[in-house]
Amino acid sequence: MKYIASLILLLMTVFAGYPQSQAAPVLPDSTDIRLHEHKAFWRASAETVGFNLGLWSFDRYVVKGQYAYISWNTIKENFRHGFEWDDDHLHTNMFAHPYNGSIFFNAGRSNGYNFWQSELFAIGGSAMWEMFMEREYPSTNDIIATPIGGAALGEVFYRTSDLILDDRATGGERFGRELAAFIVDPMKGINRIVTGAAWKKRPTSGRRFGVPPIGMELSLGGRFISLTENDEGSRAGAVAEINIEYGDRFAETTKVPYDYFSFQMELQGIKSQPLLSRVEIMGRLLSKEIVDKKDLNLNVGLYQHFDYFDSDTIRPERKAIFFPCSVPYKMGTPASVGGGFMVRYQPSKTSCFDGFLHLNGVALAGILTDFYRDYNRNYNWGSGFSIKSGLKWTLSDDRLSVRLSNQFYKIYTWNGYDANYDWSLTPEGKPVDVQGDASHSSFNHFEASVNYRLWKRIYLTGGVDYYSRRTEYGGMSVRIDHTTYSSPIIHSKQLGAHLMLTYKL
Repeated sequence: MKYIASLILLLMTVFAGYPQSQAAPVLPDSTDIRLHEHKAFWRASAETVGFNLGLWSFDRYVVKGQYAYISWNTIKENFRHGFEWDDDHLHTNMFAHPYNGSIFFNAGRSNGYNFWQSELFAIGGSAMWEMFMEREYPSTNDIIATPIGGAALGEVFYRTSDLILDDRATGGERFGRELAAFIVDPMKGINRIVTGAAWKKRPTSGRRFGVPPIGMELSLGGRFISLTENDEGSRAGAVAEINIEYGDRFAETTKVPYDYFSFQMELQGIKSQPLLSRVEIMGRLLSKEIVDKKDLNLNVGLYQHFDYFDSDTIRPERKAIFFPCSVPYKMGTPASVGGGFMVRYQPSKTSCFDGFLHLNGVALAGILTDFYRDYNRNYNWGSGFSIKSGLKWTLSDDRLSVRLSNQFYKIYTWNGYDANYDWSLTPEGKPVDVQGDASHSSFNHFEASVNYRLWKRIYLTGGVDYYSRRTEYGGMSVRIDHTTYSSPIIHSKQLGAHLMLTYKL
């Protein structure tokens, strides 16, 4: 619980400088636009290389990780051997590496480059790390997840920090804004210190994007979870959420990436469960308004998606033996893009309906497996598709709102591991360069919640959520409790409920 409280205090500090959601949008000043369009290639490149060198030095001399003991021989071997699928933890590959990618991305973004140009810095930084900075062979999944997932996280951090900063502020307020922006986007913070922008007072705010429509919710409360398979039991503890909606979802034709995005992060203080349990980003790449009427709006567009869901076993003793379903789900999609529409219908002055539907292709995903185990990997790599939908009903005065949402993912593992072959007969033993079990998985997340305003900006939020996974393993025979199963199909399900207080900025 103390970790959750500390993180909530940090989030409140970070977003203390946000403009209120009720304030009218403010267009950026032309002077500020020109300021941010100045490109500094060598500084951006030096920061990308410098971050890699700094991270390697920490791993080598502080952590003393075996992977950091590099030499010219390890570099030559990396180029000779080429790429393979790695076996790091899911949270390392699905969140930590994309976060590193966001640092590379924002080295370009905070030095004057646009979204697409900054992606080149993310690719370059990732390639440098994979080929030069580790003695482990370069990773296929990392060279995909780091720059693509890094762009999603990086642009969200870049635009969020832009809202916090105000070059007109002085004294304690200025220090607080600079510190908060540094926490959100460290690379921009470094650039502001290097260039002196962190303490220079200017007649304009310095915001690259002005103040777009913005809504943010901070929630804190309790959550109950129960695994509904194999008598796995239940847990309860603290939970915190942050939700951000940035930009106008029904803007006219747009081609600027992330002029609209939504961001959600969930943190848990539940025994045996991961602290970071959920991160979702949906960023618009381009869009066109199809219908613009008094009571109806319809917008279609192309969106980038970043999803991360993590859980762990409720009964730790399950880790000592093989037991399917002891962990309900783990899934991440750092590389996903697709088309969709958003609609708003206001049948009367007192109520409004907002909905969306998206169909996405998933280039890279990691999803929990019940059988494959190698080093830190208990998940399969794969690709597939996802379908996301949602509907929200709101009273016009925002006193009461009801939200329903559902996300469905279908993930296929193409390069599977043959569990029936005795790999001890081969010189190298168990293969590493595989995506996992030969399988295909379905993952679904349904959520329903109700918000009721108690006082001014404070709401009571209650809801339920349901996670389900179904994985079919082809060409595999496994023995469980003295019974042999051929091509097993494993189901895992988790039911949750939460009750929180929500503060809307």
